[in-house]
Amino acid sequence: MNIIVCIKQVPETTEVKINPETNTLIREGVPAIVNPFDENAVETALKLREKHGGKVTVITMGPPQAAEALKTTIAMGVDDVILVSDRAFAGSDTWATSYTLAQTIKKIGAFNLILCGKQAIDGDTAQVGPGIAEWLKIPQVTFAVKIEVEGNKAKVERMLEEVNEVVETPLPAVITVVKQINEPRMPSLRGMMKAKKAQIKTMKAEDIDADPKNLGLDGSPTQVVKIFTPPPKGGGEILAGEPAEIIDKLIAKIKERKII
Repeated sequence: MNIIVCIKQVPETTEVKINPETNTLIREGVPAIVNPFDENAVETALKLREKHGGKVTVITMGPPQAAEALKTTIAMGVDDVILVSDRAFAGSDTWATSYTLAQTIKKIGAFNLILCGKQAIDGDTAQVGPGIAEWLKIPQVTFAVKIEVEGNKAKVERMLEEVNEVVETPLPAVITVVKQINEPRMPSLRGMMKAKKAQIKTMKAEDIDADPKNLGLDGSPTQVVKIFTPPPKGGGEILAGEPAEIIDKLIAKIKERKII
């Protein structure tokens, strides 16, 4: 089976800076890693390939340095990687990002399954995977903790807030995975050597027949009015004494702050 995994390179730090003009993250000079949930998606794809055969292709949209994230997946054992990189993509929101990835997938051709991490740790929207499914007009299943493929169907166990549910979907489909689905493998020595020598294929907007109206900051319907770093929380107060005395102090504090 042919599996496509969409990954994202994200900052390896919580100390991010914001461009005051575009209200987007400044990624230059910031250490980066593969989005952790996406590593789980890659591991899922590799396990399915080991069981059913086929090919695993990983794609990412980002600046040229995102090629390093793709090399990480090569070291893990994927078959092919594609970097979708163009100045026209700069400032894309989740709508424009999912469109760009969907156009790339159309260019790749036949596929049975598309896997994504449930969300990126820098945006936390969980929208790109479902967005890809919508652009491609195929089914989607989110928050997968277990995937079983049989023929042209997949049985998926989804992790919800209080219970898990099992659903079945025809293939091709988009499935997003949670971290509980597996433990990503460590890159092998052979894989790391292969990654070091790898020539990363790059596709630009014209290569994926992208409509300029759907790309980048201008093609993103999300309008960010303001981004700021919340001020640090002040220190708390520890109330000492006997239980009854602590309760009286707590009630007095609550009344003083007019919480009730």
